[in-house]
Amino acid sequence: MREGLLEIFQDTYRELRPVAAIPELNIEFFAFANVNNTIRLRNGRLLVRLSDLLEGAPDAVLRAIAHILLAKMYRQPIDRGQAARYRKYVASHEIVRKTHLVRQIRGRKRLRPARGHYYDLDAIFEQLNTRFFHGLMARPRMSWSQTKTRRILGHYDPAHNAIIISRIFDRPQVPVLALEYVMFHEMLHLRYPVDHAGARRRVHTKQFREAEKEFPQLKEAKEILKRL
Repeated sequence: MREGLLEIFQDTYRELRPVAAIPELNIEFFAFANVNNTIRLRNGRLLVRLSDLLEGAPDAVLRAIAHILLAKMYRQPIDRGQAARYRKYVASHEIVRKTHLVRQIRGRKRLRPARGHYYDLDAIFEQLNTRFFHGLMARPRMSWSQTKTRRILGHYDPAHNAIIISRIFDRPQVPVLALEYVMFHEMLHLRYPVDHAGARRRVHTKQFREAEKEFPQLKEAKEILKRL
């Protein structure tokens, strides 16, 4: 355990629960596939696992993590300052870069073939690449999702350089316009990566939103998505 880490959690516990006795704490850095932190209460002991990406974090950030975890554990309000401190650190370019590398090494990404039952994602990508990007965009790995999800219609995974599209589109009754719009949207994430402003992550920047307006029949495509 990192020196002083136990004391940070004990001090934070006293701040949140000044009357209660401090339970036994078991804290370890764990090789998650992402920046994850967990806390569990088992047999009177608090078991804490912190992402090993945070081993070099400043004490102030570790105190913020301790506050967030313990506040959630005991259903107490989370201090906004502590939450902002943690978000700013994990959104820093260095941590984001390390996270992507770790996900590539440790994370498992099950990708399905780009050719579906009805639509071919590689073909859709190349058509849009020619129409909107002069054919200059390198094609990432393409995959249909595992399930026909309506909650996430598509997403770009930078760690695995893959665009994942919901299988809900791979049906003859779904107009190709809707699929093209979702694919175009994810391609823009390649063109305009996530921007950072302090503790804030701007996924859809001003440039992104302006570029999205260039898609013909944008309103019609969005209406189709509402009916899926």
